[in-house]
Amino acid sequence: MKSIFEENTYNEIKNRLENLNENATANWGKMNVEQMLEHCTKPIELALGESEIKKPNWLKKSLFKLVAPSLYNDKPWKQGLPTAKEYIITDSINFNDQKEKLKSKIDKMSQSKDYFEPSKEHPYFGTFTAEQWGKSAYKHLDHHLRQFGV
Repeated sequence: MKSIFEENTYNEIKNRLENLNENATANWGKMNVEQMLEHCTKPIELALGESEIKKPNWLKKSLFKLVAPSLYNDKPWKQGLPTAKEYIITDSINFNDQKEKLKSKIDKMSQSKDYFEPSKEHPYFGTFTAEQWGKSAYKHLDHHLRQFGV
């Protein structure tokens, strides 16, 4: 699996994001393109310690830890996976503003590998290594960019 910490992968994501326009429609799911951009920004902010989400109870956290490897393995995510309620976006946001914000967060995360070394706790999925954080960020972005055809 590619990682946001790899220069070629970072450039790939940035180029795909540049090809995204405000008229893009989803191939699946309920989000519009602006909502998708904000949805993709929130986990990066969480990863960087810029936001928080409510931690699940011990039972849910145990279940989430079981599925954690699917966040950074080589298999693309399936369409229609459930989304944490904190990441369900219902408002409409200015496309250009949100696109610039996501690009800024991708830039910051791609340059922050040391922040994730040797590991950082994810509130739902447990401890991730820097490599796992980088792969999961790429995988999430790739999933939603494919959702909108870029």
